Amino acid sequence: SFAATTMLSKLQSISVKARRIELARDITRPKVCLHARRSLVRLRVAAPQTEEAVGTVQAAGVGDEHSADVALQQLDRAIAERRARRKREQLSYQAAAIAASIGVSGIAIFATYLRFAMHMTVGGAVPWGEVAGTLLLVVGGALGMEMYARYAHKAIWHESPLGWLLHKSHHTPRTGPFEANDLFAIINGLPAMLLCTFGFWLPNVLGAACFGAGLGITLYGMAYMFVHDGLVHRRFPTGPIAGLPYMKRLTVAHQLHHSGKYGGAPWGMFLGPQELQHIPGAAEEVERLVLELDWSKR
Repeated sequence: SFAATTMLSKLQSISVKARRIELARDITRPKVCLHARRSLVRLRVAAPQTEEAVGTVQAAGVGDEHSADVALQQLDRAIAERRARRKREQLSYQAAAIAASIGVSGIAIFATYLRFAMHMTVGGAVPWGEVAGTLLLVVGGALGMEMYARYAHKAIWHESPLGWLLHKSHHTPRTGPFEANDLFAIINGLPAMLLCTFGFWLPNVLGAACFGAGLGITLYGMAYMFVHDGLVHRRFPTGPIAGLPYMKRLTVAHQLHHSGKYGGAPWGMFLGPQELQHIPGAAEEVERLVLELDWSKR
């Protein structure tokens, strides 16, 4: 019994070495991501196969074990470098997002004040009709952008070759803080700028409505940046909004879009969970994933 126990212990020790040798070959494959490689380390060391291990060690020799140790050290350094690079990218994008938000918000507030100050009547009365038109179109512009985004995301960004030329960068691993898909923020911002400029100078309800629509599109773009880029794709930290129940469902819904499981749905962003309610089984999967996923890292 003692001899059998000793032999089993030796076989397990040999098996661990064999797994490390085999791992040294696997982690050199360029298509295996770092997280998958680290998981491979834990799996193969924790679950040895004794007979296979003996043959692998005898065939490989001691030099390969040293190579495995070196490869694991290189892997640890690569993981540390990748984390540091990701942190720098997040800080770069966060700085750009905050600067853009402060700048755009400041300009919008100042322009709104100037517009109504310029177009006040001679007696100084506030043009409440124009104020109401602006506020209504701010809300309408934001809601309209969600409907437009649902259409454009499918018909232009995915199904159109020209749109996909830019948008495909969003569905492939990013190599820096920015991606070609970010150009859509500028493209979608042009109508907002034109509407705001036209409405700024036109002294009537139509001008106020155009100005409000431009502000609504701008508001939607800012919210989209923080929720889609920050919360969902973790391009920068977003703080406590990640813990809100609806934000969790919204995040999961967009992840299902990237999985392609339901034909690409949902195509919208802020109403993505509602869009999935019309697909059998999708809403239930959203709720299940909300409970299963680890939200502490967001």
